[in-house]
Amino acid sequence: MTAMLAMTQHRRKKVPIILHDENERARVWSQIFSEDTKKQSIPVITAWQLNERMYGELQGLNKQETADRYGKEQVHEWRRSYDIPPPNGESLEMCAERAVAYFRDEIEPQLLSGKNVMVAAHGNSLRSIIMYLDKLTSQEVISLELSTGIPMLYIIKEGKFIRRGSPVGPSEAGVYAYTRTLAQYRQKLDEVVL
Repeated sequence: MTAMLAMTQHRRKKVPIILHDENERARVWSQIFSEDTKKQSIPVITAWQLNERMYGELQGLNKQETADRYGKEQVHEWRRSYDIPPPNGESLEMCAERAVAYFRDEIEPQLLSGKNVMVAAHGNSLRSIIMYLDKLTSQEVISLELSTGIPMLYIIKEGKFIRRGSPVGPSEAGVYAYTRTLAQYRQKLDEVVL
């Protein structure tokens, strides 16, 4: 799980959690409840459409092995282009087709009916959904960096998705923090990771 996208505020309601089905640890993690919700079961829905982008023949190779085999420039093109897939793999555009379709068909109707939804998935499927919600271009989305474990909060107002909080910028690792404390935590996390 590389990032989370929290779609509406909790306010002590049940929160369905959408997870891809490859990560059993993430599924177990989602079964941990707050004191307010221990008596209720939070539905967990798995969806293959939210899986990470499929890298085809690059699967299982580290960055160095991939660069040695295909060349640094070619690997960079596959990783950072919107519509060029690696051999037998998916481009970000292909990943977006399935992730955004799932969002529109399955998640958006729940949100429009007033439910709260939390989506936990991999970076490229979330990048695709954020592209749809924020109306980013293909160039903007390929440079969008998501923070591990830092939620992005969206609310629906008059049928439109609004990101709550103020982003650093679409090309920077995004602290989409709605509190000063969360922004400070994100900065400390980045310093440790770098």
